Amino acid sequence: MEKVVMSLTLPPTATPVLYVLDVRHTPRPERVTAWHPVVAGITEVFHARFLGHAYPAHTHDTWTLLIVDDGAINYALDRHGHDAAEQAVTLLPPHVVHDGRAATRYGFRKRVLYLDESVLDPGLVDASVDTPTLHDPLLRRRIDQLHRALATPADAFEAESRLAFVGERLRRHLVRHPSSPPAAPDRRLATGLRDLIDARTAEGVSLRQAAEILHADPSHLVRSFTGAYGVPPHRYLTGRRIDSARRRLLAGEPPAEVAVAVGFHDQSHLSRHFRRYLGATPARYSASAPTG
Repeated sequence: MEKVVMSLTLPPTATPVLYVLDVRHTPRPERVTAWHPVVAGITEVFHARFLGHAYPAHTHDTWTLLIVDDGAINYALDRHGHDAAEQAVTLLPPHVVHDGRAATRYGFRKRVLYLDESVLDPGLVDASVDTPTLHDPLLRRRIDQLHRALATPADAFEAESRLAFVGERLRRHLVRHPSSPPAAPDRRLATGLRDLIDARTAEGVSLRQAAEILHADPSHLVRSFTGAYGVPPHRYLTGRRIDSARRRLLAGEPPAEVAVAVGFHDQSHLSRHFRRYLGATPARYSASAPTG
């Protein structure tokens, strides 16, 4: 087949012009997703992409923890103007009037957590009014990780652990005179939590329950476990469930039954973690056993 080459000849005085489509700022449909998670302390998760929507002045009875993934937001809090941008964390206190609108014509995309007073004490409201914008890359990364865990209800134990560290870091920003650094990991607490997880691998245990049983602060409990065993408790629990699933699968039990029996939400939840740990689906794993 003959190859056809097309060329464009410009006049000597012409200046080439490069046209670039700004895909990042191409308007996209507005979208809202909201749900009530099973994680104590979070009353609602709210994800939205808005182009022209503007919030009127209003209040919430919870803390509003917001990160912007695209664009920027202008808002007034207690009649003082602020901006919420992509690299920062915005924390709006309960019962304080605020509004909001896109800072650019391209709109914005945001993720929001509404937190109750078990996560942040109402006594921190004044500090949040004074400084609603927090420039803290680690905090923002932890909030992103928390949102990802909350996307799957079956990963509630992981979300609890991540919420504990988010709350701890927020409090350190808001307390006028921060206390001493977090306590060193406690091996005794780590062992106690491991024993709880081992005893309740299938039914699970919430971080809040474990903290009450062991009389420990949740973030200190997670930190102690991670320091002692090299993995956070939610990954340890997943590993224990995967081990149990492997034995059942090789014994010939169907993957759907195995998933529920070992503590996963359903077969797809088991498959997601099984592939991550072993590089194969449960069905393929069980079929790999030699016969005869």
